[in-house]
Amino acid sequence: MFFTDRSSLEAKVRELKETLPCKRVLVCGGLGCLAKGSQKVFDRFKECLEREKIATQAKHLTEERHYAVKTGCIGLCEAGPLVMIEPQGILYLRVQPEDVEEIVEETLKKGKIVDRLVYQEEQDGRKVLWPLMKDVPFYRKQVKLVLRNCGSIDPESLEEYLARDGYLGLAKVLTEMIPDTVIGEITKSGLRGRGGGGFPTGRKWQFARVVKADRKYIICNGDEGDPGAFMDRSVMEGDPHSVIEGMAIAGYAIGAQEGYIYVRAEYPLAVKRLKKAIQDARSAGLLGENILGTSFSFDIVIREGAGAFVCGEETALIASIEGKRGMPNPRPPYPANRGLWGKPTVINNVETLANVPVIILRGADWFRSFGTLTSPGTKTFALAGKVKNTGLVEIPMGITIRELVFEIGGGIQNDRAFKAVQVGGPSGGCLTESHLDLPIDYDSLCGAGAIMGSGGLIVLDEDTCIVEVARFFMSFTQNESCGKCVPCREGTKHMLDILGRIVAGKSTVQETELLQETAFVVKDASLCGLGKTAPNPVLTTLRYFRDEYMDHVLHHVCPAHVCQAMKEYWIDPEKCRSCGKCARVCPVSCISGRPKVPYLIDQEKCIKCGSCFEACPFDAIVVSWRRKNDE
Repeated sequence: MFFTDRSSLEAKVRELKETLPCKRVLVCGGLGCLAKGSQKVFDRFKECLEREKIATQAKHLTEERHYAVKTGCIGLCEAGPLVMIEPQGILYLRVQPEDVEEIVEETLKKGKIVDRLVYQEEQDGRKVLWPLMKDVPFYRKQVKLVLRNCGSIDPESLEEYLARDGYLGLAKVLTEMIPDTVIGEITKSGLRGRGGGGFPTGRKWQFARVVKADRKYIICNGDEGDPGAFMDRSVMEGDPHSVIEGMAIAGYAIGAQEGYIYVRAEYPLAVKRLKKAIQDARSAGLLGENILGTSFSFDIVIREGAGAFVCGEETALIASIEGKRGMPNPRPPYPANRGLWGKPTVINNVETLANVPVIILRGADWFRSFGTLTSPGTKTFALAGKVKNTGLVEIPMGITIRELVFEIGGGIQNDRAFKAVQVGGPSGGCLTESHLDLPIDYDSLCGAGAIMGSGGLIVLDEDTCIVEVARFFMSFTQNESCGKCVPCREGTKHMLDILGRIVAGKSTVQETELLQETAFVVKDASLCGLGKTAPNPVLTTLRYFRDEYMDHVLHHVCPAHVCQAMKEYWIDPEKCRSCGKCARVCPVSCISGRPKVPYLIDQEKCIKCGSCFEACPFDAIVVSWRRKNDE
């Protein structure tokens, strides 16, 4: 299969649409489902369907049979392994190998639903079943543009991508559009960078387009480093050709001949599928010299990163590709003017590039029909934390946090009270219950003190200590600081030290004020985006949860009962048998006593390790949490 021109590609697309089977069993092959055993489920389906094929042939029947396909992420990771039956659109949850025979017998042969495997909810005291994927609350409000193929095709099959109009966008720009027209269409669409900054994609391309140079480069930033984020990974694993096609279109628009996909080595499945997709595209004449018989030549190389969070910053990423230590450089010059090896370079993240082919095919006006005026289109999110339906979602811009958490996400686990959402990962901020009706778009989130980020969204419940959350993210960014500039290197360390003392009950009000002051200095004076956004979790939690900080500082109380320093161990004299086991295991010798007299714990010396609690054979050690009115 080699395409010499646009017409040969379009003919193949038409053929594949007519010949590829519509009866399919889609088994999720995303990492979340693979970790839960979906490979065994897939193998069992293949075995059963092959057996059915033989039986069907023996009876000389001609009806179309089902085919098993291992896809990318289907989305509802919490309920994996997921299986979808096409063309009906039946979604089965938590499927195990032993369930396969029943699905084949009941659903594939008889057309019946296996009720125990479908999505269920309690409504007004009765159980409601949602067998069809489109009706499941998790998917009901989603709009899939970037994830249009994830979970619906075999990501390692070029033919399945072509059957979904794959590479027709590239063919269109090469045969109908000049580079300036392509940039104009992307600009008109309002597509903003989905890596976190939200910079207009068309403008970035235009900056590189007008620079005169003998070489130009396109870089796909797949260095997704936010804790809990897996949106870009899922796209690279589930639909790698969409990224490749988007890069080729971007290369044509700015006049680039070569592209790099910078992806962290911790994503081995994404790397494997990208490599295969690139090789298949080359073999089909969709990458390489004179693509589709035109004068445009473009190829792609994969560079595996070591996982440094700072390499998500453009100049640090470029340094890493060049073989240098991943450290940011002052801007200007910007990469669009002087980037990789000193040449004009456009860097877009995975999600941004995956949007490009569908915008070219369907038009800027169609894309702008989703989202808001200033934030058109959709956004993918990794929905995680204390929410019932965790997973990969894609929503139109402008949907509210309440809709995302309580309708798509299904609400808080164990029906606990909602406390906050952490939006944007380590560079984002915590938003409270008062922000639940805030639209999710770049400007609204920025106005509330958070950022869109790459799309990580962690839901926090009433049992979460907000100060500990700030300390966790500060620990992450401090560890990931490259150390090049003093404000980030020293400022984040100083902030982390203060937060450590707060959760240990050893801080003061003055230090809390110093924490905020230092955060503003780090934000204003740091060299790159990592340092400038590192204080966001601290600043937003101080802004919206100052009372909780004061509980820790003034009353030595953790309202969420999380911080160990606020915990107290004491001995119940009624249960104590004076055996001395607690005193013998205490690492700081804070327990004293004598025979026939109940032992005592010196609260000033106790380090809250819990060794005594574990050692006591009589359950005489009692654990309690300090309250505001405790002496």
